Amino acid sequence: MNDHDLSDATEDSLYTQQQRQSAARRSTWVSVAINVLLSSLQVGVGIFSKSQALIADGLHSLSDLVSDFVVLMAGRHSQKDADDMHPYGHHRFETAASMVLGLLLLAVGVGMLWSAFVKLQSPHSVEKVHVTALWVAGAALVSKELLFRYMLAVAKQVKSSMLVANAWHARSDAASSLVVGVGIVGNLLGYPILDPIAALVVGLMVTRMGWGFTWDALHDLMDRAVDEAEVQAIHDTLLNTPGVRGVHDVRTRKMGDMIVVDAHLEVDALQTVEAGHDITVQARSRVMQRHRVLSLLTHLDPWKKPDLDHERVPRK
Repeated sequence: MNDHDLSDATEDSLYTQQQRQSAARRSTWVSVAINVLLSSLQVGVGIFSKSQALIADGLHSLSDLVSDFVVLMAGRHSQKDADDMHPYGHHRFETAASMVLGLLLLAVGVGMLWSAFVKLQSPHSVEKVHVTALWVAGAALVSKELLFRYMLAVAKQVKSSMLVANAWHARSDAASSLVVGVGIVGNLLGYPILDPIAALVVGLMVTRMGWGFTWDALHDLMDRAVDEAEVQAIHDTLLNTPGVRGVHDVRTRKMGDMIVVDAHLEVDALQTVEAGHDITVQARSRVMQRHRVLSLLTHLDPWKKPDLDHERVPRK
């Protein structure tokens, strides 16, 4: 899940840090409760019914449980106040947590692939599963899809990329449960090999998603800019500030789910320093109110120099 899912930051959709933390904690504890129940049920029934695919799905649910606790820990630490060592705060703790989630998914996915590969080397050893496995897989599919929709709605509401990552982790579980159900049905219809094949497909899905989350988090830790639409929205807010004649060199970098912005503002060169300062203060206030901006650093440029007879065209 990329940054564009959070880019629609308007004044009405902004939430305080306390609200975001509360929403994250509430939705994550819901996920914890569901994953404890599902992982126990899937692994237990998987062993009983001799379904490798259901066991793999149960381990995936168990990895969700671990990731939930990572999210809870990250939500707590990312809200710490700025200090001398961290003047911009601790918002990137969320980005680091997203990277941990990705690495966790990678590890779980590789483990699933190896287990399924070993099983496929001895197809004669694959046994017919019990029908109970199919009912559990169906219940897991419905539960995980509902959990995904709930968590994603909360994540988008409070603009949290970390919660988006955790929500899509739940969706990967729903997709894997669907694959597991197909594999179990094939096994019950007389094709036992389909159960470990389903486990292999689940492993591939988990590995792919883990790589995506890890790669995105790595880019964010390397000061990746937000998307062009959000940069343009910030540019327009600055340009529409009374007294600002032009805006250029708007640069952004992500700080967790917030944004640090640098921008050059062009004001009338004949104005006093105090007047120019007042304009930048107003521009900063407008941006902070309307966008998820943590800090805005501005540089004043003269829009009309005294020795010029014509006005400059505002630069973008």
